[in-house]
Amino acid sequence: MSVPVRTKRHPHDDAPDTDLAFVRLGELPDGPERKALRDEIVRSWLPMAQRIAGRFRGRGESVEDLVQVAALGLVKAVDRYDPGRGHAFESYAIPTITGEIKRHFRDHMWLLHVPRRVQDLRNQVRAALTELSRTAPGHRPTVAEIAACAQLDEDDVRTALEALDCCTALSLDAEQPGAEGGYALADALGEPDAGFDLVVDREAVKPLLGGLSERERTILYLRFFRGLTQSRIAEELGISQMHVSRLISTCCDTVREQALADVA
Repeated sequence: MSVPVRTKRHPHDDAPDTDLAFVRLGELPDGPERKALRDEIVRSWLPMAQRIAGRFRGRGESVEDLVQVAALGLVKAVDRYDPGRGHAFESYAIPTITGEIKRHFRDHMWLLHVPRRVQDLRNQVRAALTELSRTAPGHRPTVAEIAACAQLDEDDVRTALEALDCCTALSLDAEQPGAEGGYALADALGEPDAGFDLVVDREAVKPLLGGLSERERTILYLRFFRGLTQSRIAEELGISQMHVSRLISTCCDTVREQALADVA
């Protein structure tokens, strides 16, 4: 079924006349005929969906992906539209398609988790920046000017300005401005240092060692600080190696359990 194009004046010059097609769509039962008519209606309105997608170009997403998202919004609009309400299809489809694209940006384009309120502030500030660029080209607007234009508090404007860069990320391999010899951002980042964990562990067990007997502390000192073998420790203390082994194991278990109990 071919959908005719309107000849009367219309906000969209190539808007198809799908009024009768939608009425027919609502009367048909599920099946090949209904699916074919639905697909034809969607194809007829694709140019409008593509124009809406074009409004969002230059925001970090490819035009091809935006067109796909807009087409998805168009399909939802076709499936949910009720001609019995008396409203033109485009008055329902345009906000549906636009909302689908905005949800795509909100859910998939933010590389950092940003609260919904901050995202809304960001959109308001970006719209204000666009408006101010028209009224005062070449002038960098101040926070106060942006706040007045967007009708927001200056603190909210600052929050939104910080969020403007959250849709994009700088590669760790990116060369730093003014750096020589290919110095990249990754070269300025630190790495986990196990030495810090060792310091924390030592400070945690230090008071617990004081609760051990003098002989137990001596055995641990000779083993872990002097590096003596269990046989050598047994010789110095006049006890069996088996006894030294049991004492080391018992002391370590006791200190470990007490340290973990303090953390919990």
